[in-house]
Amino acid sequence: MHGHFIHRIDPIICRVAGFYLWFYGLSYSLGFLSVYFWFKRRRRRLGLSLSDVYSLSICFAAGLLIGGRLIEVIFYEWPYYRNHPSQITSFWLGGMSTHGVLLGAVAGIWVFCWSSGKRFLTIAEELALPGIYLMAMGRIGNFIDGQIVGRVTDVWWAVQFPDAPGFRHPVVLYDGAKNFFVLGLLLIIGRTNPPPGILGAHFIFWYGFLRIFVDVFREYPTTLLGLATGQALNIFMAALGGFLFFWFSRKKRNQRNDSASDVTPVSESTHQGSLWAKRIAFALLILFALVLPSDWTQDVPERYGKRHAGMQHSSVYPDIEGNIPK
Repeated sequence: MHGHFIHRIDPIICRVAGFYLWFYGLSYSLGFLSVYFWFKRRRRRLGLSLSDVYSLSICFAAGLLIGGRLIEVIFYEWPYYRNHPSQITSFWLGGMSTHGVLLGAVAGIWVFCWSSGKRFLTIAEELALPGIYLMAMGRIGNFIDGQIVGRVTDVWWAVQFPDAPGFRHPVVLYDGAKNFFVLGLLLIIGRTNPPPGILGAHFIFWYGFLRIFVDVFREYPTTLLGLATGQALNIFMAALGGFLFFWFSRKKRNQRNDSASDVTPVSESTHQGSLWAKRIAFALLILFALVLPSDWTQDVPERYGKRHAGMQHSSVYPDIEGNIPK
């Protein structure tokens, strides 16, 4: 086992007001900020006011959190939540689905576009680059958390994760590397000035298609349609991306997305009180994301209570086994 890595990284940053702040949640907070700064930088090209950028960021973050939670509840942990319905909204107890994150983010963007009269395809495609960056950073947070593990292996880069026997593939790092690769690919494709929809189709296809191969090395505790739950969703995403690529490729090249015809004039006449309310709401979402652990709900109390059992005298890492309902 020489050269193998033993995971001893503590996933908890600190404890504030009875809640734990997690490195996994920090990856979401940084991702929300990256989306905000990305759209702020490109807002005039998209015809967005500063108020619009805050509204868009709020819809994106809220949709992502709700979608990630709902898909986790419905497809991954329903037997548990069926018996513990009061914990469905308890984000701080753990449980977020990556596929739900994608679906929720898209739903949040749709809500913003519907309420503001913006063109959905234009805004959604702008989300592809910061979105895949957020997901790559999220995988780093998953690795720090140490609870999503791969299959047992004897490769030299294998990792021994907490509470998982044997040395295993660091599958979330594989997926993070895949996401950074897709980010580079989208940057290259974006420079070719593709027709509307093509960049988004590439994002959906390559994310789902490449993850099929990544998830071969992952252990899934649940199944869907006879496949590992994530793999079923990966195949669906790849098929959807391929269909969208075919659909948008039929559009004429003169419908490129760099035209000012899709952009409405920017109005900055928002009342300062309304703008500050949006700033506060977005800041609260950023802070709320910090309480997200990546583990399954039913496993967080047992695993982290046990991990910190010998540190009861620390104000930062107390035992949490008695603080969270089973």
